Formats: sequence, structure tokens, C-alpha cells
Amino acid sequence: MSSLLRTLSVIYVLGALAFSTAIVLDRNPALDHASRHAVAVALDSIRTRVVEPAFALAEQGARRVAEMIKPHEANTPARKVASAPVKPRPAPPRVVVPKPEPVIPAHPDLVVPDDDHPVSPPDIQTAPDVAPPERPSLALVPPSAPPTSSSVSPAELVRVAQHLKQSLSREMLENFSLFLYVSKAERGPWSQRLFVFAKDNGGNLNLLYNWPASTGRELDEMAPNGTHQPSFTPQGYYELDPDRMYKKHFSGQWHQPMPFAMFFNWENRGLQTGLAIHGAGDSHEIALLGSRASAGCIRIAPDNAAMLFHLIKTQYKGLAPRFAYDRRTATMSNQGVLMHDKAGNLETAPGYKVLVFVENNGGSDVVAALF
Repeated sequence: MSSLLRTLSVIYVLGALAFSTAIVLDRNPALDHASRHAVAVALDSIRTRVVEPAFALAEQGARRVAEMIKPHEANTPARKVASAPVKPRPAPPRVVVPKPEPVIPAHPDLVVPDDDHPVSPPDIQTAPDVAPPERPSLALVPPSAPPTSSSVSPAELVRVAQHLKQSLSREMLENFSLFLYVSKAERGPWSQRLFVFAKDNGGNLNLLYNWPASTGRELDEMAPNGTHQPSFTPQGYYELDPDRMYKKHFSGQWHQPMPFAMFFNWENRGLQTGLAIHGAGDSHEIALLGSRASAGCIRIAPDNAAMLFHLIKTQYKGLAPRFAYDRRTATMSNQGVLMHDKAGNLETAPGYKVLVFVENNGGSDVVAALF
């Protein structure tokens, strides 16, 4: 009897040690990861060589103990007692350690080439578009678009045209054909709007479109890709980059679609800008048009962006003036200074005869604060 109890005690200690080891490994992920296979093999070996024999031995011991303490009935005739069959105990389940799933790296900026650009170079997003809480699809036109009717009075529209013409130098007026005036002001009758003017043969500026827009939030913030970025829309004069006109574009920095993206041709301190005019990516961005809501780009309704994109691509290709370039700072002028050769002649390059003028001016009701 004592030998049986000693054997059971040893089996109990071994089983407790095995399960204690399993608990320690479970609480130490690094050790558990390094010895997954060894633990699985050890537990399986314990089950087959220790646990199952222990159950069998315990069962035999229980029978022997029951026979030893069974009362003797000497004076009564022997009775045949039918004992219930002993059901075998089920084996403990195997410990299966799942394999870790592979980690898929984040996808870089996705550029969907259009007809004119079979392979599109990745953009350096210094101030690309805003990222809302949800990640939308690449749909170019959301289900509903805001009305494009102007809330600016006719008198104010005349003042916008006069103000724009006075802000242009003679060379800019003569050498560009389409002018986009953007008010980044927070308040005023002109605020957060994009005005499109076409020059006629007499040099007059005729209003084609007047759309609500969204410029930068004017903050220093954290982009969804984990980098610290400013959401400013800088004032100045800009041309469009003929090599970065995309019907479909996606910002990996802000995790946002940028349909009908028209990037500025502006190099700042050696980096090509990520500023662009493009369509709003979803209904949330459409609802915010008319307020400062982007990460620096100029957003308009998707239908309006498609219309402007098609207009520029089909009617305004040609030789455009080049802005002055400071080689010491690797920065292109956005103050309206054009490049001339040694003889004083204006230098031009193939592109689009489109000039974008961004200004913090809300009109007659606001004295704009300069940034």
C-alpha cells in the first residue's frame, strides 16, 4: 500500500511540474515563441508516457483498495455482485501551438496611371490632402455633389476679377491664358472659393466657374502614416506640373484618394511639392467644402474637378513661362518672378498656360491676416 502511494505521489509531482511549465511558457511570450515545438513534443510525450499510464495505475490501485476494505460476509451465502464496467477516461487534448501569421508591410503611395502617364512617379507629399476617420474607396464621383451655384454677389464677382487682374504682372497676363484664383481666407464673401477666369483676345478676364473649395487647416499635425506634417496652403503664384496630372491618385501619407489631381510645379528647398488641386474623396469632404478642411491641397467637388481637369488638358496645352529658380536654396519662386535669359527674353517650357494664384483675402468684409 505504501509503495502505491509513493508511486502516485511521484506521478502527481511530475504532472504538476509539467502543467506548471506550460503555465510559465504561456506567461512568457518570448520564451514560448522560442520553444513552441519543444513544448508541444514534451506535452505529447508526458501525455503518452506519464498521464495515460498514471490513470491506468490509479484505476488499478483504486480497485485493489476497494477489495481490501470490502466487508467480509462469512455467515451469509456468497452473492454474485455485478460491478458496473469502468469506462476508460478520455485522453487529455493535445496542446496545439498556432503558427504566427505573417506581417504584411504597409503599401506605399498608390498611383493609378492615366492615359497620358502609363507609369506615374511617386509624389513627395509635403502638404497633401486631409484624411478623415474612415478610409474610403477610390470612387471618383461620390453619390451626391454640392450645388455649384455661386453664393457670391455679381458685384463681388466683378471685384474679384478686378483684384486678380491688378495682382498680375504684364508678362503673366500676356503669357498665361487661364487663371485660377483661390481665396484661402477663413471668412468673407470670397473665402474658401475657387474662381476660374479665361482671358479673351482683348486681355479681359471672363469668369467661367465659381466653386466652393477647401484649403489647408493651417495646423501642425500628425499624418495617418505617422509623420509630422503641416496642413498649410501657402500663398503665391503657381503653375501646374505637366508630368503630374492624374485622373486617379492616392495619397499614402494621408490615406486619401485624390481624384483628378493637378499638382503644382513648385520645388521648395529641393523637394517637389505635394500641393495639388483635386476632387474631394468622399461625402464627408464634400460636406466640408467652403471651410478650411484639407491638409494643404485645394479641394473642390469631384464633378467640378473632372470638368476643370478636362478643360485644362484639352484646351490649355502650350509653352508656359518658367518661374525663377534659386539654385542656392533649390527653391522655385512663388512670388510671380519669371525666368529670363541673359538677353532678357522670357524663358518658356512645354506645359499648361494656366496660372494659379492663392491668396489669404476674403473680400471686402475681411482684412486678411497674413501667414
